[in-house]
Amino acid sequence: MNKLVLNIGLLVFCFSIIFFSQRQLPITEVLTKSLIIFIVTTVVLSIGAYILAKSFESNDDNNKDENTTILGNNNE
Repeated sequence: MNKLVLNIGLLVFCFSIIFFSQRQLPITEVLTKSLIIFIVTTVVLSIGAYILAKSFESNDDNNKDENTTILGNNNE
C-alpha cells in the first residue's frame, strides 16, 4: 500500500512540475511548490490508506461474529 501511495505522490509531483514550469516561474519556485504538493499529497493519501485499511479490518472482525450466529455455531 505504501508503494502505491508513494507512486501516486511522485506522479502528482511530476504533473505539478509540468504545471508550474508552463507558468514561466523560476526553477526554485517550481521545485519548492512541487515538493510541497508532493508532501501534502503523500501524507493525505497515507492517512486515507491507513483509515481504509482499519475499516476493512474492523469489518472483517464484525463479519466473523455475524457468520457464526447466522450458521448457529455460536460456541462462545
